[in-house]
Amino acid sequence: MRIRAARTADAAEIARVHVRAWRAAYVGIVPQPYLDALDPVAKTRTWQEILGQPGHRRGVLVAHPAADPQRIAAFATYAPAGEDHPHRAELGALYADPDHWGTGTGRELTAATVTAMREAGYREAVLWVLAENARARRFYESAGWRPDGTVVPDDNGGVLLDLLRYARPLTGTQD
Repeated sequence: MRIRAARTADAAEIARVHVRAWRAAYVGIVPQPYLDALDPVAKTRTWQEILGQPGHRRGVLVAHPAADPQRIAAFATYAPAGEDHPHRAELGALYADPDHWGTGTGRELTAATVTAMREAGYREAVLWVLAENARARRFYESAGWRPDGTVVPDDNGGVLLDLLRYARPLTGTQD
């Protein structure tokens, strides 16, 4: 697997992965009609906009097979976590195509994203995960992320779900 910065031309592939990952990861958590209605074409437009607006201290990374750089296996995004925390990044998204779950692709991409956040000058990072998403929580915890006790409600597909905030330092040797 190779990891690189995303390009605008990757928008449709990122959207494909985004929709496939949501439909697999959130079954039984988010209402099925909401998952069924996810539209890769609409997501492609969203990703074209995101990728067309490069910003300071933010990025989108993609993982792809070495032999096929156009076929995205996973993607991750990071950005500032807010103006009142200039040294804190937020891992905004990390999704892998379900065909790549359990292959190490997500772990590799997470490590590369942590490195990118560190190189952008951040000292700590946070992410939000659905409390009911046990698989994602295990994944993040095995990668050194820890819940920090912050819980907020989130409306996903008309259902109120709890989001847990996870954090990790970006300084030192923890990876």
